[in-house]
Amino acid sequence: MTDLPRSDPLAAVSPLDGRYARYTEPLVPYASESALMRARVRVEVEYLLALADLDATPVAVDADERESLRACYEEFDAEDARLIKRLETEGTDGYAATNHDVKAVEYFLRTRTRESLHPWIHFGLTSEDVNNLAHRLLLKPAVEEVLLPALADVRDELGTLAHDYRDTPMLARTHGQPATPTTFGKEMAVVAARLGRTMGRVREAATGLSGKLAGASGTYAAHDAAYPDVDWPAFSREFVTGLGLDHTPLATQVNPCDDLAALFDALRGVNNVLLDLDRDAWLYVSDRYLGQRAVEGETGSSTMPHKVNPIDFENSEGNLSKANSDLTFLADYVTTSRLQRDLSDSTVKRNMGAALGHCLIAYRKTEAGLGKVVPNEQVMREELDGTPEVIGEAVQTILRREGDTEAYERVKELTRGQRVTIEDFRDLFDDLDVDESVREELRALTPAGYTGRAAELAATPDE
Repeated sequence: MTDLPRSDPLAAVSPLDGRYARYTEPLVPYASESALMRARVRVEVEYLLALADLDATPVAVDADERESLRACYEEFDAEDARLIKRLETEGTDGYAATNHDVKAVEYFLRTRTRESLHPWIHFGLTSEDVNNLAHRLLLKPAVEEVLLPALADVRDELGTLAHDYRDTPMLARTHGQPATPTTFGKEMAVVAARLGRTMGRVREAATGLSGKLAGASGTYAAHDAAYPDVDWPAFSREFVTGLGLDHTPLATQVNPCDDLAALFDALRGVNNVLLDLDRDAWLYVSDRYLGQRAVEGETGSSTMPHKVNPIDFENSEGNLSKANSDLTFLADYVTTSRLQRDLSDSTVKRNMGAALGHCLIAYRKTEAGLGKVVPNEQVMREELDGTPEVIGEAVQTILRREGDTEAYERVKELTRGQRVTIEDFRDLFDDLDVDESVREELRALTPAGYTGRAAELAATPDE
């Protein structure tokens, strides 16, 4: 194994960058170390330009230099990332190794700027000012441009199934037992509606990410010492909101990260909806309610050639569970810090991208699974016809309407814990003291026809 280059997916320590790299690739611009470097450069450059805009500072940057400075992050490439890493770990270009990732970014910018600007790069900042903003500048688009579109694809698949099979009756199960029939489309519409609501909470949480820029203890002390006449809290608010983030006005050295916890909790909400779907889909496949289109060349079992396994739903379930474990840990961890700062959260936050990676794999697997399933209407119908006891609810309700005070008990005696036939019900109807029109109404009841407004509900998954 030692002959494999580190860049080879077969040498990856994590399956996110190995086996599943093709699924997680869309997150690379937001979750990789190179992406974090680029975001830090963006924060540092925009901060330098904001200082130049202050009347109090002597920093002068003309239009051409502004364009050149912004090119440091707009045209950031692999060679830039490698230089920052060398500045951190080895030292280069006259700089000793920093062993500090943010300081390496500062030195990188020194290699790209005139010397008179060097004192103003990272002026008055602590590394957390840069990091908390950089992380959020990556998380926001990762959610909005990668995860939410992937979830929208899942919801579209659910919407198609809801529409196409809105009239397809099937037996429902509550407590695992036969229950009032539904339609397959209506059940898919329920999941689509839940997914839409939870996606809204994710979108809201991503929109509400909030950044901090207030110095080493959140007091603007260094800034105030240098330029006491500047309204630094107002400067901070304008700078942070100018990056497209909300502003956190009160903080220690650390942004409290309650906004990140809200986002992680919202993603868990989405994931729990899909976990519920994956497990139900697995059961429907097991019960033969759902067939699966076989993929040519795919092997279902190494020993049983006939098998077409629900592997997409199983894979999704596993990745959702891993993602939720990570998201719970992250939400709990990033909101705590010893006194004004400790560094344990730094290494933890480097795993945010991994949590998003497991989410994205799961969303794509669920989408793939939904795209392969085909409801087996014959099996559904046969099971409905073989479970006539489910019309008992309708029978006792109609009899209640007619004033029968023993309606429930009458049907319970016939059906509870017993196998009955439609003829058993008709014998009951013959013995009832009801109008003939009611008797005909009861005789017309069938399990397949007892789906209420399911088809109508399936057509309105957003309501």
